[in-house]
Amino acid sequence: MTSQPYSKTELMICVAARLFQDGTTAFIGTGIPMLAAMLAAKTHAPGVIPVFEFGGTGAILDKLPRAVGEARTFHRAVVASGICDTMETGQRGFIDYGFLGGAQIDQYGNLNSTTIGNHDRPKARLPGSGGGNDVGSLCWMTVAIMQHDKRRFVPKVDFITTPGFLTGPGAREAAGLPRGSGPINVVSTLALMDYEPETCRMRLVATHPGVSVAEVVANTGFELILPDKVGVNEPPSETELRLLREEIDPQRLYI
Repeated sequence: MTSQPYSKTELMICVAARLFQDGTTAFIGTGIPMLAAMLAAKTHAPGVIPVFEFGGTGAILDKLPRAVGEARTFHRAVVASGICDTMETGQRGFIDYGFLGGAQIDQYGNLNSTTIGNHDRPKARLPGSGGGNDVGSLCWMTVAIMQHDKRRFVPKVDFITTPGFLTGPGAREAAGLPRGSGPINVVSTLALMDYEPETCRMRLVATHPGVSVAEVVANTGFELILPDKVGVNEPPSETELRLLREEIDPQRLYI
């Protein structure tokens, strides 16, 4: 990527923020998803309803929370309850979007945040699921936000912490997960991806400015579907950067 007047993190936040739709509910995690939700609410999606794991629903995010259970996730919220109520809300089908991260992702959008290597004798033990399995299983649409390299975009994840399309078309439904649910996008440090409807395999949508298709392919450990036309994501606008730097994260906790 060539030198730009913004960071990779700022670009990823902007690309992720543009995926939010006004009037929808979104399960939000710490870091980039929080900033993306705040940016979306201040731009094109003022009616987005953030849902936090520890029970804050519909909070007014005047100041950036530092964790999903912090008091700011309950600020002027429509609901202030607990983790069990939040998960039940997902089970009832009331959460549209879920934003997730992980150490590994495969072509079907399965995420691993549990172990690297064999589960019983791992090379590394990772934080585990937390609410990751619930989000990927119960939200209607999930978006993964990832660093992009072959160690993370792998042919097969070492452990399925969060189900994507599992082994392909029909596998989620066969496992008992809601029909029509599943991953819809991946926002990486190199590009934006979605999933081909027929095969449920990951597909390149648009590269980030200054990134070539060949660079994305070279950093992906499986065969990425390439459409006839690959777009280029719009860089952060002056308004988006001003909001991020002056209003959303003026202390530069994440950007």
